[in-house]
Amino acid sequence: MKYLMWPFLVLIRGWQKFIAPGLAPRCKYYPSCSHYTFDAIKKYNILGLLMGAWRVVRCNPFSHGGIDYVPESLKFGPIKIGAR
Repeated sequence: MKYLMWPFLVLIRGWQKFIAPGLAPRCKYYPSCSHYTFDAIKKYNILGLLMGAWRVVRCNPFSHGGIDYVPESLKFGPIKIGAR
C-alpha cells in the first residue's frame, strides 16, 4: 500500500517546490493543506489522502482556520487507528 501512495507524495512535493512558491501565501490553516496532506498520507496511507481532501474542502471563506495538525490516532466509534 505504501508504494501506491508514492505518486501522490511526489505530486504534493512538486506543488510545494515549484508551484506554491510563485503564489501568495493564502492558507488559513497551519500547517498548509499540502503539508497536512503529505503528513497524513505518510501516517495513514489512503485514509490520509481522504483526510487531506477533507481539509481542502474545509478551507473556505467561512472557516476560521487555525492550527490543525494531523492527529496521532483516529477513532471511528469503537475502532481506533494508530499512526505507523
